[in-house]
Amino acid sequence: MSIRVIEDKCSGCKLCTKVCPQGGISVEGKLATIELDSCTYCGACVSACKWNAIVIDIEKQPKEDLSQYKGVWVFGEQRDGKIAPVVLELIGEGRKLADKRGCELAVVVLGHQLGNLAEFLATYPVDKVYVYDSPKLEKYLGEPYARALQDLIKIHKPEIMLAGATTTGRSFMSRVAVQLYTGLTADCTGLDIGDDGLLYQTRPAFGGNIMATILCPYTRPQMSTVRHKVMQSAQPRTDGKTAEIINLPVKESFLHTSAHILDFIADVEETVNIVEADIIVSGGRGLGAPENFKLVREFAKAIGGAVGSSRAAVDAGWIPYAHQVGQTGKTVCPQLYVACGISGAVQHLAGMGSSKTIVAINKDPNAPIFEVADIGIVADLHEVLPIMTKRALELRGGAAG
Repeated sequence: MSIRVIEDKCSGCKLCTKVCPQGGISVEGKLATIELDSCTYCGACVSACKWNAIVIDIEKQPKEDLSQYKGVWVFGEQRDGKIAPVVLELIGEGRKLADKRGCELAVVVLGHQLGNLAEFLATYPVDKVYVYDSPKLEKYLGEPYARALQDLIKIHKPEIMLAGATTTGRSFMSRVAVQLYTGLTADCTGLDIGDDGLLYQTRPAFGGNIMATILCPYTRPQMSTVRHKVMQSAQPRTDGKTAEIINLPVKESFLHTSAHILDFIADVEETVNIVEADIIVSGGRGLGAPENFKLVREFAKAIGGAVGSSRAAVDAGWIPYAHQVGQTGKTVCPQLYVACGISGAVQHLAGMGSSKTIVAINKDPNAPIFEVADIGIVADLHEVLPIMTKRALELRGGAAG
């Protein structure tokens, strides 16, 4: 990409200097001069120029033979030697896609001391497990991870690349897509192969009001990050076969990074991780005050659940972001979801709507949450929750005895 001033058209009117957010344009005589080092190619000067004297030239990517791309790959995200649960979901979905395309399914895993993890992944319905193992890859950093993956993709040319829509997946898959000059569809909730052989990538859009299906017909690989808990996990193979494990040399050029990890502080939650929880009790602005989250915590503890929240409660500073459920928080799919004082905005429903059983407690009988609830309780949660907590403890005590 480059930017230039057409001398014959420039009048020296200085309109471009007024709109440049970087202050990188000056006018001498009747000719504008652009400081290329400060230019971000935002296009503000191009739009402002009445004489069409400023032009941004975009170099077109050479047309590539897409038929040379074949295979479905899954990024095997792991931390401290434990595979992220979303990976097993991606393997299950990836297997379906690979079978429809008549190609192999592979998992790529990066880290250190990955022998046991690679063997574990090899017992699932995948054909190959690619392993990058280095002490310098032990802790996740976006730059080296992206370089290693994009290098492998350039060599083997997979048709489809999937990753979890986790903090890690979101942060570095975009790097990979940019370097490969291809597209990336984020937060997918559905994947399928169309009659045209393309990957149909479905995701919520406009606050969850519509579902958009996105295609990537001109570049490869077709890349998606997929939300956790929206697809069925794969089961280990029962035919006694295992995938081929391929250990790859880690090039020193992969490992350079401008960021370094000084320390890792784990988020210590009061209950289990909401993404993995089978039972979640969430509170919203209907609680009235931050101290009233005590009611939610006590009930969650009584029934062995995790504590969640709506975005409104997080924005109010009542509870940390780690508990937020919704489109801008975490997507959950528990067996039981109890919504306390949550009205049911579409953004929240996008994160918990697939829960098996939904119980809603709200004073407003017209609250949207009741439209998706299996059980609705129209009552003051401050009165109902203590009663439910007491009864849950009685039942648990009885069972224990």
